Amino acid sequence: MKNRIAKKVCAAALAGLMTMALVPTSVFAAGTMTIGVTSFADTLEPTEQYFSWVISRYGVGQGLTRFDEEGNMVPCLATEWTNSEDGKTWTFTIREGVKFSNGNDMTPELVKASLERTIEMSNRVPEFFDIDSIEVDGQNIIFNLNRANANMAGCLADPLFLIMDTSIDNSNIAMEGPVCTGPYAFQSFDPSGDTVVVRNEYYWDGDVPNDSVTLRIIGDQTTRSMALQSGEIDVAYNLKTENVFEFDGNDNYNIQSLESLRSTYAFMNQNGALGDLALRQAVLRGLDKETYTSVLLEGGATPGKAPVPPTLDYGYDDLNDENAYDPDGAKQVLEDAGYKDVDGDGYVEDPDGNPVELTFVYYDSRAELGVYAQAAQASLKEIGINIKLDCVSYETLLDRRDSSQYDLLIWNVLVANTGDPENYLRENWYSTSANNTAGYANEDVDKWLDELAETIDTDARKELIVKIQQAIMDDAATVFFGYENTFLISKASVEGLVMYPMDYYWVTADMQMAE
Repeated sequence: MKNRIAKKVCAAALAGLMTMALVPTSVFAAGTMTIGVTSFADTLEPTEQYFSWVISRYGVGQGLTRFDEEGNMVPCLATEWTNSEDGKTWTFTIREGVKFSNGNDMTPELVKASLERTIEMSNRVPEFFDIDSIEVDGQNIIFNLNRANANMAGCLADPLFLIMDTSIDNSNIAMEGPVCTGPYAFQSFDPSGDTVVVRNEYYWDGDVPNDSVTLRIIGDQTTRSMALQSGEIDVAYNLKTENVFEFDGNDNYNIQSLESLRSTYAFMNQNGALGDLALRQAVLRGLDKETYTSVLLEGGATPGKAPVPPTLDYGYDDLNDENAYDPDGAKQVLEDAGYKDVDGDGYVEDPDGNPVELTFVYYDSRAELGVYAQAAQASLKEIGINIKLDCVSYETLLDRRDSSQYDLLIWNVLVANTGDPENYLRENWYSTSANNTAGYANEDVDKWLDELAETIDTDARKELIVKIQQAIMDDAATVFFGYENTFLISKASVEGLVMYPMDYYWVTADMQMAE
């Protein structure tokens, strides 16, 4: 991955990055930590939605590959890999001596069975690769693909492809979680309260300092901030700019920040009123994203225009945004297309005289999403577009997306989850993608995404990604609100806590409380 990631660590030093071999055994005696997190999953079934991210973030799940602190792909449960010249055959050598947290050996046969379970049960898999078969050859796993894939190793770093023990009874996996190979194992799970993970006594990659780690659901960011200040929790994820001011300059806390690899955007459902290009163009031109990010979010985000943020080198500055903020232009687009305020209520009717009311669905566990939604409602009212807000839980939002029950639906996602934007673009804008419930379809975009999957050359990949982005923008397919800066705040006594560009790794074997 092109390492154009700007990373700022606002702490005197990450002393906790010392090797575990230097930490006295006595420190490990009864270590425990509590981390404040937002609600994310209502099940620990890893093939459901994006819930495998919880299993990875909580230090339980691991895949064949992973990303390091700089966003580079490195070995994990596989030690090396090779691919055929045509990109359709990939061979991964499985690490020897690894056990699952129940003490069972992780064999190549069980790796194969775990991957086949995921392939069978998840509708997201086709957006990563098109599998023909998986074979075991000694210590090797061989993937035979129907469609060439230049980034198979990056795909397998996604938490969806974590390796779990399928030889045991997994009938209660939703609440008990899978048995995996990470430094921790699930002890208990509460989707709205505390989830506890405990030390994996069989961990293959060194000592694990904590007996247990508690992940506490604290949905409101202000409450999460207060919990850190009061000592209820040791680490707080997903705090925002206004919270940083509460800790800045206080030596009792460490603040880490990362210029975002995440994009906040809203799908516009073309199966309904937003099937009209003119209405989508008007929506985009009516949104003052500069004010939203610089004023309402206090500079905590960069205003958006394209699928891929400027932190990655994929032509952001060269992309032409013909639907940039222009409220007068938005009104003109509506008028030219036959949208008029017939009944004098301040909102336009469509060319057939029907009221236009667009339902904007957003979820409540990320505060900035509500800021965007409410600001959009106010801005679009000014140009005569009526927006109805519908705030739901994250889990409900997934159901609404999957059933296409929305006009606009907000989304916040990592744009380089496989090391570059290919999978992100395919999942959301390929015409037949299971996640593309907004009905977006562009034959050129499909063709370029298929070409991208087979292209190894870095410059050629960049050229395709730029073309794909420009087409999505020209089609007025999606509202790109902004690219948030991400903050991680912890007690100064927390050591070994690292903020990864790929935010799959929250609880690691390096994280502990100082003695």
